[in-house]
Amino acid sequence: MANPEAYITGTGQSEVGVRLARHPLLLTIDAIREALDDAGLTLADIDGISTYPGKAAQPPGYSPVGTEDVIESLRLNVRWYNGGFEITSQLGAVVEAVGAVMSGQARHVLCFRTVYEAAALSRPDEYPRPGPGRIDGMMEWLLPFNAYSASNWIAQYAMRHVKKYGLKREQLAQIAITGRAHAALNPRALVREPLTLDDYMSARMISDPLCLYDCDRFTDASTVLIVSAGDALGDVKCTAIRIDAMAYSVERHSWDQSEWVAAYPTGAELWKRTDYQPKDVDVAQLYDGFSFNVVTWLEGLGFCKRGEAGDFLGDGKRIALDGELPLNTFGGQIGAGRLHGFGFAHEAVVQLRGQGGARQVKGEPRVAVATSGGGPMATALLLVRD
Repeated sequence: MANPEAYITGTGQSEVGVRLARHPLLLTIDAIREALDDAGLTLADIDGISTYPGKAAQPPGYSPVGTEDVIESLRLNVRWYNGGFEITSQLGAVVEAVGAVMSGQARHVLCFRTVYEAAALSRPDEYPRPGPGRIDGMMEWLLPFNAYSASNWIAQYAMRHVKKYGLKREQLAQIAITGRAHAALNPRALVREPLTLDDYMSARMISDPLCLYDCDRFTDASTVLIVSAGDALGDVKCTAIRIDAMAYSVERHSWDQSEWVAAYPTGAELWKRTDYQPKDVDVAQLYDGFSFNVVTWLEGLGFCKRGEAGDFLGDGKRIALDGELPLNTFGGQIGAGRLHGFGFAHEAVVQLRGQGGARQVKGEPRVAVATSGGGPMATALLLVRD
């Protein structure tokens, strides 16, 4: 009998660094080969490919590798592919792949996200900045208000929590401090030095109340996930992790922002699509492009009520490896590097397989949540080891 479920089988990740000399396509191929080895598959088994957002020249290094680059370089014979900006954040590429395998359009879909922003900034001759001209796309809604960075957009929501709900910087700090502590146990993490509360409190402000340590940093790396059809598991030789539920949403990009970011409706929707509940989650990998994104995901997913994430974070013990809800066990983007969404699903699989090494959560975790985005667009995956 056919199995209509979708699973993450292979996972792979390239070297993670800053200003790497290795070409981004080669980093992508490194991660693909690791994922294929992990799954026990070959290039001939891959019949689908999905990425976010597809190849884009601007901003420099943001997305230097597209599906066609990979198809041509590896001589893939795919019958389904996907790539584009207009999906529900980075892990939306996985959502699209799930649809492909569950509808019979593919058996094994290669999903990847490659970033090269640090290297691109250091080599402007190869990766030129855009010159003067008309601004279009998402930024046309933001640049007229001098909102150049996502730190500006997210900080407004963070300041509301400070003013309305009493969120304290000492509470917000626990996300960055915990991320660094977990990154120290991850051999691939970008930043492995510990962060103290004094370090955090004395750091310069970026966009109040977000300081330097509330922000991830440009990174060069590629991360790969293989999504396989349930009736294709006979091809793989690894522990397959079932995608139990998915949820996603999009809010307005304009400066006339929505009252609640997309993490809130997305989090609520996830639990409508599964028999599991927030209390069943053993480990949470929550997008932290900025630390406050984690606050919105904690509240949006129902781990605490709206406005109560500060108290939930407390002194950080609840989100430590041995805490009630181990958070971003690989270091998150703040500690492990800006893997741009894919790192969270990658780590969820690592934890559910018990392969985390020094950072492995005790007690054989079975249920994990992984998210990406959470501002104007958001995606959440609920992953289960059966």
